[in-house]
Amino acid sequence: MKRFAVWGALAAPAMAGAPDSIWRRLLRLEPAMLLWLFAMGVLLALVANPMFRLAVASFEEPETGRWTLANYIAAYGSARQLQALWNSLELGIGVALLSGVFGIPIAWAISRTDMPAKPLVRLLIFGAFITPPYLGAISWILLAGPNSGWLNLTWMTLSGADHGLFNVYSMSGLVAVVAFSSFPYVFVLTESALDLVPSEMEDAASILGAGVLHTTLRVTLPLVLPAILGGLVVCFLEAIALFGAPAMIALPANFQVASTQLWQFFEFPVRAEQAAAYAMPLLLITVLMIWLQRSLTGRRGYAAVTGKSGERRPIRLGAWRWPMLGYALLVCSLSALLPLLVLLQAAFSRAWGRGLSVGNLTLQNFRYILFEEAQAREAILHTFAYAGASALAAIGLAFVIAYLVRRRLVPGAGLLAFLCMSPIVIPGIVLAIGFYAAYSAPPLALYGTSLMMILAFTTRFLPVGYASASAGMQSIHPEMEEAVRSLGGGRLLAIRRVLVPLLKKNLAGAWILVFIPAARELSTAIFLVGPNTRVISVMLFDLSEEGNFEVLAALGAILVATSILIATIGFRVIGRDFMLRRGP
Repeated sequence: MKRFAVWGALAAPAMAGAPDSIWRRLLRLEPAMLLWLFAMGVLLALVANPMFRLAVASFEEPETGRWTLANYIAAYGSARQLQALWNSLELGIGVALLSGVFGIPIAWAISRTDMPAKPLVRLLIFGAFITPPYLGAISWILLAGPNSGWLNLTWMTLSGADHGLFNVYSMSGLVAVVAFSSFPYVFVLTESALDLVPSEMEDAASILGAGVLHTTLRVTLPLVLPAILGGLVVCFLEAIALFGAPAMIALPANFQVASTQLWQFFEFPVRAEQAAAYAMPLLLITVLMIWLQRSLTGRRGYAAVTGKSGERRPIRLGAWRWPMLGYALLVCSLSALLPLLVLLQAAFSRAWGRGLSVGNLTLQNFRYILFEEAQAREAILHTFAYAGASALAAIGLAFVIAYLVRRRLVPGAGLLAFLCMSPIVIPGIVLAIGFYAAYSAPPLALYGTSLMMILAFTTRFLPVGYASASAGMQSIHPEMEEAVRSLGGGRLLAIRRVLVPLLKKNLAGAWILVFIPAARELSTAIFLVGPNTRVISVMLFDLSEEGNFEVLAALGAILVATSILIATIGFRVIGRDFMLRRGP
């Protein structure tokens, strides 16, 4: 079959003497070429410019603009600020390890064994995945607060002790809370990899006398080590970039992490240059972790070579399948079920501390949010409008860039792919400070505007859209588009009439995957929000500082219910695997 290899946007490579080079088509200002140039310009503005301005601002004097190291000296000139960075590393390592303890055994049990109730476990893990980490932190404050948490009150009542058993206001408490919301990353990546591994080598180990545990540790898990390490790295990066959960737990416990320290740089008077300097090591740590993970997994192969059909036979656990199910349900209950129940209890209570009673039940909290409090209604509208617009913009930009890269229509396609995927290694707080440095000053002065929020969310989740669009486009042969062009249609017509209809489910799934995290995003929003652009995540944080947990819980319940509704539509319309779409 003839392969169509093109180098320009609508032409062959721009070599000397090429009759229809990219530069000639540029001079003719063809619509397709204008779209390519516009998309590349937007990509540079969204990704490259904020990171460049962040690096420049970290070396600039605020008044004169001269180059200086004073910002770094001020940012790291005190033991307290150095300790905050160390606390973030401790948090990230603890969360990654605990997430592995939670996620890997459950992934193995669901993918490789005959453990019962697998759909229920999957459902609970999905509930943990869509629950924002800051809502999980609030729920655990209600559950494990030192004096008033439900678990501690129950313990003191049953044991007669004068103090509680748990203290969420500690580093160990923060690690556990963040791990409960992060372990689904390890679970999803590990289970997806295990589903691709056939059973032949496990059967061979069993024939040679190896037990189930020995086979799992020495054969099965090493085969999916890249996926496990990838999940652990994601959990580490998620933990060091979080703002909401550390702000709600670490600050009352009198210790800082990097994200809360960065937030203090934005308190009056704003010290944006010092914040930029303090953010640079976080970016470097993130890049280092990605490089380390790829280096470790790139030294050896992890392919299963077999001449058989690749059949997977579940391991029979016998009596051990019930303890395995008990462990899975315990982890899922602590991560999803208990937090959701205590959140709903507070949302429908006049006072959450009075417990469950008919006299304490009320709908007033929801009535207040939906019909009485104008700021809450505005926050809800802003949240879904910004998330929807960001999802649409991210998918649109990602689709165009993926098309340029996959069809190799412009020189430097690899650089475009790198720019699209690079926000995945940029913590949300670092990205927000980069946007502040790039677009807060005149002539644009976008700080505090809805456009700034939408652009930041678009950039934050652009890798999700690009990975999905690129993976879908890879499966469609260019000859289908060439058929349209051979009949006189332009490239844009081929895209509109052939490519988009074929990828509509793929793009719809990607839109959902961007919408859900954008609707709950706090780490970026807290640094860029203005008086007229508040979103649910920021309002939840403000309510937590006021101690208004009943209204907070009602607002959080609305956010979670909306996320569940959107995801359910995705499952129904697109299919169960839309949340597992792989990148290029």
